[in-house]
Amino acid sequence: MKKNKKAIIAIITLIIIIIAGYFISKNISIEKNDNTAEEYQDYTPQEEISDEQLRQTKVVLYFANADTGELESEIKIVDANTLLQNPYKELISLLIKGPQSSNLKKLIPEGTNLHDAKLENSCVVINVSNEFLNYENEENKLKIINSIVNTLTNLKEVDSVKFLINGEQNEKLSEVYVKNK
Repeated sequence: MKKNKKAIIAIITLIIIIIAGYFISKNISIEKNDNTAEEYQDYTPQEEISDEQLRQTKVVLYFANADTGELESEIKIVDANTLLQNPYKELISLLIKGPQSSNLKKLIPEGTNLHDAKLENSCVVINVSNEFLNYENEENKLKIINSIVNTLTNLKEVDSVKFLINGEQNEKLSEVYVKNK
């Protein structure tokens, strides 16, 4: 009888442990599911993002303030694909086109054509037409140069800028320009 009593007690204890383990594991898994549901909810955008929006990036361009004449930055959203081939040429082309804001004015003289812009040892070499030299005075020349240098040195691979007029060095723009910090 004593053996039967011990066996019955062992079986009852084992059943209680199994039932308790079942309820404990069920509570834990319910808590985990509740917490993960809160932490990892899917985000559904209000509208689908188009391929065109996916390719957009921001660039910083520098123009003159129409009132003060001081350089100011303007952020423009452009298609990133246009920057893949030659970002330097594209940024200068945007400066030639001028600002979007009516509070800013473009500095690069009218009629200036950009022949090429390429990176050589962290220096962008810009080749432009003669019209680039049609600036009003030395102060205006420095603003034009700073507009271009500030715009291009926003790219981490660019440290300086050098200008060529129709493929040749010009005495008016003979130095290599570095961003003023």
